[in-house]
Amino acid sequence: MNRLIEYMLPPAKSTMAGETDALFYFINVTSFILLFGITVAIILFAWKYRRKSEDDITPVISHNNKLEITWSVIPLILVIIVFGWGYSTYVKNITPPSDAYEIRVVGKSWLWEFHYDDGTVSVNELHVPVDRPVKLVMSSDDVLHSFYIPDYRVKKDVLPNRYTSVWFEATEEGESVIFCTEYCGTSHSNMLATTIVHSEEDFQTWLESGGGDDEDMSPAERGEMLIERNACATCHSTDGSRLTGPSFQGAWGSEVPLENGETVEFDENYVRESILEPNAKVHEGFQGVMPSYAGTLDDRQIDAIIEYIKTLQ
Repeated sequence: MNRLIEYMLPPAKSTMAGETDALFYFINVTSFILLFGITVAIILFAWKYRRKSEDDITPVISHNNKLEITWSVIPLILVIIVFGWGYSTYVKNITPPSDAYEIRVVGKSWLWEFHYDDGTVSVNELHVPVDRPVKLVMSSDDVLHSFYIPDYRVKKDVLPNRYTSVWFEATEEGESVIFCTEYCGTSHSNMLATTIVHSEEDFQTWLESGGGDDEDMSPAERGEMLIERNACATCHSTDGSRLTGPSFQGAWGSEVPLENGETVEFDENYVRESILEPNAKVHEGFQGVMPSYAGTLDDRQIDAIIEYIKTLQ
């Protein structure tokens, strides 16, 4: 039975997951029982009332009040149970505890950005403490996205120009995947992130470090790490292959043709402007879909990315 449960649903890692799963299994088990009973009744009736000879005449069958009331009342009771149970769970899922730790979430094509109350920003990594309610206040910078963590049974649309929210309380340390479940463009399937659950002490340590662990890296190494962490490789390859955006390989020092017919040198100023104002100078042959990283990457981080791109010759 446990293997069947594991096959049907991912691990339950939040306080509300168990209640959600219980309703899921109630609906499925009840549906299976009804399906089995109706199927057996159809087979038995088909056999019992089959035409045995040419002289068989279908008898006149009048209605049966008890039977009709029974098959109306039982489904009604089941629907009321499911509605009441579902509504109760829904209310709990949309009502975070008053002491929930709040994190701002921004959806962009194609990454998730997480802002913490001390100014720390992480991209595609949601860091949370274990056994503590967390409220996510979410919005989109461009198109409709949908934030989904299967292990926590939380899912909510993320909209432009509007805030939505979800909350959960992780019950164990570890990692869980985050999906975007609303088609949002060519790299929708790559819009993945990771929830990293820490102990309370480790979470505070991570916040105090500013979300960084790169002090011992060279600028180029730090830049490579930032390229990966900020999902730049989703659109920009480092091997010359064409993705949603131009490749970084061999780009440094080259002349970049722009969509307005002008050209610009691929240098420090161009990279910085492209990171902070990506639609100011759009590369010819590519769409201006890159989100701005203003407020996400500081000058030191931009400098590191520049140093890494310089090595990709």
